[in-house]
Amino acid sequence: MSLINNLSTSMISSSSSAFLAPTSFNSSRTQNVSVKSLRIVKCITTPQEQQTAYKTKVSRNANIAKLQAGYLFPEVARRRAAHLLKYPNAQVISLGIGDTTEPIPDVITSAMAKRSHALSTLEGYSGYGAEQGEKALRAALASIFYGNLGIEEDDIFVSDGAKCDISRLQIVFGSNVTMAVQDPSYPAYVDSSVIMGQTGQFQKDVERFANIEYMRCTPENGFFPDLSNVGRPDIIFFCSPNNPTGAAATREQLTRLVQFAKENGSIIVYDSAYALYMSDENPRSIFEIPGAKEVAIETASFSKYAGFTGVRLGWTVVPKQLLFSDGFPVAKDFNRIVCTCFNGASNISQAGGLACLSPEGLEAMQEVIGFYKENTKIIVETFNSLGFKVYGGQNAPYVWVHFPGRNSWDVFSEILEKTHIVTTPGSGFGPGGEGFIRVSAFGHRENVLEACRRFRQLYN
Repeated sequence: MSLINNLSTSMISSSSSAFLAPTSFNSSRTQNVSVKSLRIVKCITTPQEQQTAYKTKVSRNANIAKLQAGYLFPEVARRRAAHLLKYPNAQVISLGIGDTTEPIPDVITSAMAKRSHALSTLEGYSGYGAEQGEKALRAALASIFYGNLGIEEDDIFVSDGAKCDISRLQIVFGSNVTMAVQDPSYPAYVDSSVIMGQTGQFQKDVERFANIEYMRCTPENGFFPDLSNVGRPDIIFFCSPNNPTGAAATREQLTRLVQFAKENGSIIVYDSAYALYMSDENPRSIFEIPGAKEVAIETASFSKYAGFTGVRLGWTVVPKQLLFSDGFPVAKDFNRIVCTCFNGASNISQAGGLACLSPEGLEAMQEVIGFYKENTKIIVETFNSLGFKVYGGQNAPYVWVHFPGRNSWDVFSEILEKTHIVTTPGSGFGPGGEGFIRVSAFGHRENVLEACRRFRQLYN
């Protein structure tokens, strides 16, 4: 601190405003105030030694640094949280992230509870299980989902969910492969490709990463890519029914996809997470297509069938017939990765999965799926009545709504700000999603009805 010169004044006020402008009190009468000598002390900030965080000598993964922002759904959640800070009393309805809301059927939870309780007994306790999954569950999956398709139980790897298996498959493929994805598509495909080092930098002018083949899927092409315009990829990620568009590929379209993969020596990673939502007579598995076992892997999940988004249980099918260019079985490498990176799905979750595949469990799952499909119908009818072009909803729990000429994030913000409803911006699924929003049918019925009332109020 330093001292400055003495200052004399005829009036001292406790308010700084007295020094800035005259007051009526000051101007109306003369004040006789004894003059006092005032010593003022001025505080000066002295630069302190700058604090520098300790840094290691380990370089950041340059591939992760390529990612442009946070993963889509945490970003949606972040904006929802910020909205609640701004409007703490708002009744926010979430139709954005595709998280199930209805209770798991009792026939399934009872089996998990029984297995859980058994772990407290000597007879029922079990520790590590097979990384590939319990034999009974693998056999049930092979029988129920692939009964006449030539898929055997040892082709099936039980996991903690399809999303996790997508990243494990990426480890199998490595960094020296080329990738093709539907555009728009589930963002985990692209993000995991970037992290693995399969891509170039993000190209802001076209809103995409270099070295990825974005297979444009639009209303004009029936949401199935023109394969004649697609360069040769090593790996093709393909989801049907599609997230986010809700479109399901026909048998003829999937036959073309398998032929394209064979002609190019590519591997298809077929995401069938919504297969049981199918209403049309379209294939529910890629292995319904002749020759697919030689070129395809299939991932699937109990998440959207039985409400297992928190329980975590899925599976991946890697047929024995699928070989790398040197003739080595892909399944053997996937098994090696699974055994290295994973200790197997929870035995309690697997008990639930086995219950899902019982006659009673299958019936209960269909009831849950039917509930969400009714929600979807309500949402589709609402936007249709408002004059919007609406896609999806028939074969998936997602409604793809077109806002021509609009920025997807702007529409997302408009809906959130004016209706307190969370949706998902289409551009978060790729450049082909710009101008669309995805509305999820996962919600309590009263919330879906209230959301549709608000949509009508906003856009009517």
